[in-house]
Parts: sequence; structure tokens; C-alpha cells
Amino acid sequence: MKKLFGNLLLLAVLAAVVSFFAAPAVAFFGIRSAADANDVAGLSRLIDFTAVRQSLRPQLSGNPAAMTPAPTFLEDPIGAVRRQFEPTDAATIADADAYLTPAALAGLTRGEGRYASQRSALPAVGAAASPMPAPVFWGVNRARLAVDDEGGSRTVFTFERKGPFEWKLVHIGLPEGSAPAVSAPAA
Repeated sequence: MKKLFGNLLLLAVLAAVVSFFAAPAVAFFGIRSAADANDVAGLSRLIDFTAVRQSLRPQLSGNPAAMTPAPTFLEDPIGAVRRQFEPTDAATIADADAYLTPAALAGLTRGEGRYASQRSALPAVGAAASPMPAPVFWGVNRARLAVDDEGGSRTVFTFERKGPFEWKLVHIGLPEGSAPAVSAPAA
């Protein structure tokens, strides 16, 4: 009886450890599935849209200075106050939102990179083989998974731990290059 209890305990600990480290990959595939099913509620449980939107804005602006983090209030108090009152560019916000639609998120998880914003419809089921994400960084509270397209461009997804087994997408790193213009939907 002791040996059986010990084996069950060892099995439970092993399952918890595997679940602990596999949770970011499960979250990635959850985002892909929710995007394919056009499940906005499921996507909102898996994605921190505010953080992802903030991570996309500097990448879409084309300004290299926008990619550097702003100085803190202690380093530059006048600049920090000025940044609070500066208007945000509405076009950049719209471009960032174009990447956060279910169709675009489905394209991003399949390695379409900057062209995912051009998607207006979800792909047909089984239309093409979906690339597997590769781990780029794996830490206790943060994990990065990358999806490569046929040309070698890499889209990086950063997940952050929100609970013991809960991970949320907080950053999408688009491939280098310029973002194509988002076309207006046909009426």
C-alpha cells in the first residue's frame, strides 16, 4: 500500500511539473483554436489586449526611437509629464487593432507576420499545415514562442504567468520590415 501511495504521489508531482512547463504552449494553441473559431471571449481570457496593443504600437510606427523604453519619472520628470499630455497617433492605434482581430491572430499564429493584418476572413479548415511554435525563451514567469514562415521571418509571442497554470499573451514581436497598409473592408 505504501509503494502504491508513493507511486501515485510521484505521478501527481510529475504531472504537475509537466503541466507547469507546458502551460505556455497550451495557451498558444488555445489562442490559435479560439482565433480559428472566432471565439472572442476565449481570446480575451488568453490575451492581455492592452499590453499587446502597447507592444505593437512602436513596431508599427516605424520610428526606431519608439522602440526604446521611455525614461522613468526619476530620470526625466519633465519628459514623463510631457509624454502624459502628448496625443497618441490614431492611425497607429488602428493599425495595432488590425492585428488583434480573430482572423489576424489566426494568421499571426501561423507565421504570416506583418501580412496577418490584411486578413479579412478566417482560413478554411485544413487549408494549410500550421507551423509549430519553437521555444525561444523559457523562464518561471515568462516564456517566448516563435513561429517562422517560409521565408524565415519570425513572429515571437511572449507569455506571462498570471497564476500557477495560467499564462496570458502580453507581447507580439512582428518580423522586421515595414507594415503593409491596412485596406478598408469592402462594402
